[in-house]
Amino acid sequence: MIRIISFVVKELIQLRRDKIMLGVVLFSPIIQLVLLGYAANMDVKIIKTTILDYDRSTLSRRYVQSLISSGYFKIHRYAENYAEANKDIETGKSLLFLVFPKDFGRKVTTGMTAKIQVVLDASNGNKTSIVFGYLANANSNFNNYSIKTFKTNNQLVSQANSLIEPEIRVWYNPEMVTRKFLLPGIVALLLLIVAVPLTAMGIVKEKENGTIEQIMISPSKSYEIIAGKLIPFQLIGFLDFTFVLLVMVFWFGVGIKGSVLFLFFAGFLFTTANLGLGLLISTFSRNQQQAMILSVFGVIVPMIYLSGFVFPVENMPKLIQYVTFLFPLKYFLVILRGIVLKGVVIDVVVPEVVALLFFGIVFFLISTIKFKKMLI
Repeated sequence: MIRIISFVVKELIQLRRDKIMLGVVLFSPIIQLVLLGYAANMDVKIIKTTILDYDRSTLSRRYVQSLISSGYFKIHRYAENYAEANKDIETGKSLLFLVFPKDFGRKVTTGMTAKIQVVLDASNGNKTSIVFGYLANANSNFNNYSIKTFKTNNQLVSQANSLIEPEIRVWYNPEMVTRKFLLPGIVALLLLIVAVPLTAMGIVKEKENGTIEQIMISPSKSYEIIAGKLIPFQLIGFLDFTFVLLVMVFWFGVGIKGSVLFLFFAGFLFTTANLGLGLLISTFSRNQQQAMILSVFGVIVPMIYLSGFVFPVENMPKLIQYVTFLFPLKYFLVILRGIVLKGVVIDVVVPEVVALLFFGIVFFLISTIKFKKMLI
């Protein structure tokens, strides 16, 4: 028993001396619980909506107001034509758009059934099902209002059961299969899980094996050493990305609607950012165990929570939403799901592409500077 106690004391002393490990072990669960407590929200609280109103009547405006008053629908903008409305859906700026025909108000007041076109982005089938319920409730409330308001003026209205008939079109995932939305996200997640820990232990392994001294006396410059560490893992990441995409397409039947070449270009940028982040962790870590814990609990787990992979970013508090801008996974998910489900082209996701490029360059530069100081 005395020997066991001695080993326990020794391990506690070593843990106390390892400040980084101690911080991760003690504070990481608390920080993640706080973040997850705010981020864990599967409700659909904000439904961004684009309105295309050809009628511009009092009743069409009242219908829009009934959507807003429900507390769930937020008007993104009033489009001038179909092209603008389609663009909002394609870029993800709106979840749906409504089209009011020119005779909408006249038909409602005369007791005829007025049709409204509803176009929904159903790439996330679960979210779309919830939106259907909110839309049906708002439509029912407006029907009740119309019948009560105009029944004294028109016998047809007084006998009507429904004055509004939505014509719903479901885009990108007509069957509303959740798997089609989740699988591209899983592809991105697997690429993250492979890339970051793999490179996080790159330089640390050299330290533990005692070969870091040989690197220090070599004529290679710091950026050459970093690039040499980065390129082999980039090739591995490229192969992994190819394999998981093949499984997604041919095993699960989730086709790629957009450009495969653009998809691989975005995957290259995302992998570069992850590898740079892993190398950065490696320059701060003293051993492989520390590098692994930092990469998993300091990077991968927070990215899963806050990137939009599980919980919608728009449901998070504003402060947490600002934190999500720091995670490359958030941008790659937008690109990947856009290419796979919507067939978007590069001009639609330019901000996300620029963000991935920025992260790759920054992580590489910081890793190079940090490694250079370590050599000196």
